[in-house]
Amino acid sequence: MDLDEVAGRLYALPPAEFTAAREAEARAAKDAGDVRLAREIARLRKPTVSAWAVNKAAREHPGDLGELLELGEELRRAWQEQDAGALAELTRRRGAVSGRVGRLVREGAALSPAAAAEVDQTLDAAVVDADAAAQVRAGRLVRPLSYSGFAPAPAPAAPARAKAAPPGGGTSREAGAESAASHRRVRSEEEAAKTRARQEAEERRARQRQEAEAAHHEWQAALAEAVREQEERAGKVARLERKLAKARRLLAESEQRLEVARREERRARHRLEG
Repeated sequence: MDLDEVAGRLYALPPAEFTAAREAEARAAKDAGDVRLAREIARLRKPTVSAWAVNKAAREHPGDLGELLELGEELRRAWQEQDAGALAELTRRRGAVSGRVGRLVREGAALSPAAAAEVDQTLDAAVVDADAAAQVRAGRLVRPLSYSGFAPAPAPAAPARAKAAPPGGGTSREAGAESAASHRRVRSEEEAAKTRARQEAEERRARQRQEAEAAHHEWQAALAEAVREQEERAGKVARLERKLAKARRLLAESEQRLEVARREERRARHRLEG
């Protein structure tokens, strides 16, 4: 038994079961004489609900999640190479694949709107950041991931070098014009990609707000029902308490009459016997 094996088992569990299972694994390692492994197991952190949901998807839907992570690799490479055509195509695919994988994660776990938003945030980070992608692929997240920015910054352009005029009468001015046009196309594709990303983010926020409003309305109704039930039962308790108080008063009166009757019966018996 090693740490990777134990971590694989623990991070497949729901958060509610994690702590007890971790303690059991640490005890087993200690009983087996591996104190170092026991300490390492004890240091494993319990995952948040959103992190667990992504870990669960990494195990149950490796193909779908792998498709998203591979798309992220291609997208980062396109940004690095400033390939405008590939960037536009990959950005279109990203929305569809991210949406599908996000739905798979949410369907596999009952998530609150806040946890669902953290799942989307984690998947976005895995697309644009290689380190985040590796963590998601491993399926051992302990907290949601985030990344500031839409995509990795492109690599700095190499300093321009003076070129000799091409054979056939081409001029450096023509080459410069072609380079400028290419640069404008890249910038145009970048702006289009960023616009689509903003639209997707706005749609996601709108969806999350709708989910939050639905959850709020549901809990408002549950609160009203709980208040009604509490008031009804409190009224019943009050009525029972009044009946109990009356019954105790009647019992006290009966006990008093019983005591009087016993006393008088003893007196009468003594007179009779005397």
